[in-house]
Formats: sequence, structure tokens, C-alpha cells
Amino acid sequence: MITVDPVDYAVISQSLIAAAREMGAKMIRSAYSTIVREARDCSAAILDRHGNVVAQAELIPMQLGPMATTFKACAALYPVDQLVEGDFYINNDPFEGGQHLPDIFIFTPIFLDGTVIGFGATTAHHLDLGGGAPGLNSLASDIYQEGLRIPPSRYNMRDWGEKGMFQRLVTANIRVPDQTIGDLNAQFAANNTGAERVKELARKYGIETVDAVMAELLDYSERRVRAALRAVPNGVYYAEDAIDDDGITDTPLVIKVKVTVKDDEIDLDFDGTCEQVQRNLNCPYASTVSAALSCVKAVLTSADIPFNEGLKRPITVTAPYGSLLNPRPPAPVRARMEAGYRVWNAVMKALAQVVPEKVIACGYDTTYVGAFSHLGPAGYKIYLEVFGGGYGASAGTDGCDAVDGPLSNCANAPIESLDMDHDFIRVVDYSLVPDSGGAGEWRGGLGFVRRYEVLKEGVELNLYADRFRIAPDGLFGGEAGMPGACEVKRDGQTFRLKSKDKAVLRKGDVVSLICGGGAGYGPPSRRRRDLVDRDVEQGYVSRKASERAYGTVRQAAE
Repeated sequence: MITVDPVDYAVISQSLIAAAREMGAKMIRSAYSTIVREARDCSAAILDRHGNVVAQAELIPMQLGPMATTFKACAALYPVDQLVEGDFYINNDPFEGGQHLPDIFIFTPIFLDGTVIGFGATTAHHLDLGGGAPGLNSLASDIYQEGLRIPPSRYNMRDWGEKGMFQRLVTANIRVPDQTIGDLNAQFAANNTGAERVKELARKYGIETVDAVMAELLDYSERRVRAALRAVPNGVYYAEDAIDDDGITDTPLVIKVKVTVKDDEIDLDFDGTCEQVQRNLNCPYASTVSAALSCVKAVLTSADIPFNEGLKRPITVTAPYGSLLNPRPPAPVRARMEAGYRVWNAVMKALAQVVPEKVIACGYDTTYVGAFSHLGPAGYKIYLEVFGGGYGASAGTDGCDAVDGPLSNCANAPIESLDMDHDFIRVVDYSLVPDSGGAGEWRGGLGFVRRYEVLKEGVELNLYADRFRIAPDGLFGGEAGMPGACEVKRDGQTFRLKSKDKAVLRKGDVVSLICGGGAGYGPPSRRRRDLVDRDVEQGYVSRKASERAYGTVRQAAE
């Protein structure tokens, strides 16, 4: 291996990270759908010639961890040395390294002087890929009902475009082709941006130097992670969490983990987790690995360590085949984030036993997805958004209010954008939910509610969520956060939907998507009085709830 000048290494490594960030910005600014353009449900990365993630944009943690696995499923069928200019890999198969069908991964080879020197890689959550219902099929019982499945494949850009056979195939199987094809084009544009930046570096410094920097960047992350693990006491730590139900029965779906720390390595074993289920809560193995890795990195390492393939080397993740966290095909997997979040929670609880000052209590930690759709004379219109809730509190900090969960990191879609694009619903309320954060020395973050008035007949709502029944657990004496709910008000009457459900709505209905709060950290008796009073003054906590948890509130708070 060649020796790289330290200054060149610093410039090239940071340039690669900057290129990945630019790719993410390019994709978001080029996208057509609100789920990518506004919510930023997408990710971008630079890969080396072997398919290892070298640098990535700080977007969606859940999508980024398994990128190399998704890539290698393609490269195993179509070797890199057989690629030609214009080729690209594409894959969304959950049982071939992918996650769930809406997340389509595209890998564009970066050629310089006829040689592949790396790949531009992107994934985006696509608004509709067909299947049994617009946007998402919350009642799917197998993968075939969830949409178009693209196995690990190689195509060429001549297959794309309006007359390209691959684009015509995709267009024929989706309900909103303008938005889906537009978002796919945004991915190609982002990949091309990354490719140009890498080629600029290779022309200036040489292919061998850039390749050596890529390898060293992976080694650097590995060294930093191993050093962080050596600071954690050796031991075996057990924990569990649970999804409310599978949408059919009321039986909780339990996820168990055994975390083994030994010197500079950590093993996460999910043996004992429940078996896979008939509904779409199953979590593909790549997603399980991603959720576990994200928690370990967030808790035990520094934020400045690049999240690349080197970070994964000291970490082992296993889950029984046929379980909720490693399902057999053709299991439906659309709502795999719910299980992914319970992976996060279980690992967090296990690490709380050994590094209590570094963890957070359970948040709402739920991907709450609502998909509203309407079929009119001009075709389908679909609005889908990913919501979060309140974060759990930590040692010294209240939980963050009303944000997406730590594995998703989506932004909210501005109400003005929804008014512009969707004429069949209207947002009538968007606000925090008082008393939704669990009490504690440090309070859990507040959840929020979005209410929609239905403006046309025949609007369909599909949703999946969780924590409607099992509240987020507090830590070290902190109290649980508030569960979520979905309510429909019709003709003066209110009825509730289940967390995995669908409904045909009527004009005039008001639908409330209520996202729960995070749990508290530490006993409420230890909370500072100025913080108690401030919460009441700001309306975060009602006087009644505050007096129950903390005792008398000063009169000036009224």
C-alpha cells in the first residue's frame, strides 16, 4: 500500500465526506415527492471499488447501515469488473440485502480511464410502488402485496428514459409515476454528482492515492470504535422490549438481546426474539443490523467518527432465521421500522446497565406512517408522511420534543406544501400534546398531534404505528411516556383506529394522528423546582399532572 501524505489524507478524506453530503443535497433539491423533497427520507454515500461505504451524508441512519450488503448482492450476480459505462446496480429486495420495498438502492459505478474507482450510491423512500393499497398496504400478509420487487439487478442507462424498457416496466406498476420516476431521476442525478467529485480527486491526486485514502478512512473508523469499546467494562448484559401486537391479535411481539462486551469487540445476539408474523412488522436482517449498529455508535462512540464500513468491523449482530428480526420470505416487511426501533430500545436498555450516563430513556421511538390517498378523474393522489414523537430523557437533559425517531430522522412536511399538492385533505391542527412526556428528574420529550379535515369523499387512510398500548419505559425511576393514538371524528362521534389499520373516510371527517411522548430519566422527586415551574408556565405540563408527579407548583405559574 502506498504511503499517503497526512495533508493529502486530510484533504481527500474530508472531500469524500463533502461529496456525499452534496449528493444528499442534490437528491433532495431534485426530488418530486414530499416524502423526499420535504421530509428528506433518503440517503447518499460514496463507496469504494469493492462496495464498502466510505463516506455518507447525515440523513437516515436506518437506510445507511446496510448499503454495502445491498450492493454486494448485486455484485455477486454482476461482477464489478464486467460493468461498462452507463451501467448501474439497483435493488430493493428485502431478502437480498435490501430493507423494505419503498427504499430503492441505486449504485452508479465511477469510471476513470476505463477503470471502476468507486460508486455513487443513493436510496430514497418512494411514494408508491404498486401493491395492494396506495402508498402502503397496512394489511399485507406477504411481500407480493406490498409492491414492485426489484431483485439485485444490473441495467444500463439506455434502459432508462421514457422509452427505456426498465422505466416503462416501473411506470406500468405504480400509481403516481410522475413522482416516483422523478425521485428515481433525482437519485441518478445525485449519484452523478458524487461520481464527478471522486473523479476530480482521482485526476488531481491519482487513483492509487484516492484508493489508499478510502482504505485508511475505514481503518480510522475501526480504530476509533475499538478504542471506545475498550473503555466499556467487559460483561454480558440482557434486555428486551416489545411491539404492541401484530395487528391481528393483542399479543406483544417481544425482542430480546444479549450484549457481550469483550475488550475491543461487542456482540449483539437476538436469540429468544419472537418468531416472524403474518403482518408487515417483520424486520429484514439488514435492517436489524442497521438498527443495532446505530444504537452502539450513538451510545458508545463519538459523533465525529465517520459511519462507514470500518465502524462495523468490531461489531457482530446475529438474529435467528425465521424470527421477527430475520424473517423467511415471503414475509411482509413494510413496517420493519417498528421492530427496528425495539432493537434500538433493547440494546439501549442493555447498555444502560454499564454506561448509565451515556444512554437515554425510551422515546416514542415509533415510525408513525399515515398514507392518505384519493382516486379522481386524473388518477391517484397520495400523501404519505413519517412522524416521530418525543425523545427519551437522558442524564442532564430533557428529551427533545416532537421530532422524528433516532433511526429515521425525517423532517416534517410544511403545511403550505401539503396545501399546494393535495386538495383532498387540509391540516387543521399541528401542536404539542401537554403531559405526554414522562415525568422524571429529566422529563421525556413531548409528543404532538396533526389533525386533518377530509375534503372529498372516498379518501382512504392506511397507517402503521406502534406504542398505542405499550408505553415507552423510563430509566432509573423515570416515568413512562404517553402512548400514541389515531382518532377519527365523524358526525360528532369519535372512534379510534388500531395502530396497524386502514379506513375509508368521508368528507368532513377529522383525523387525528397523535404521536406519543418520551419517557423520563431519574426519579421525579429529584427534578429542580425551576424546571417544574417552567414546564407549567410554558404549558408543557398541566398543573394537575405536575402536582401529581412533583408536588405543589408555585402560584405564579398560573
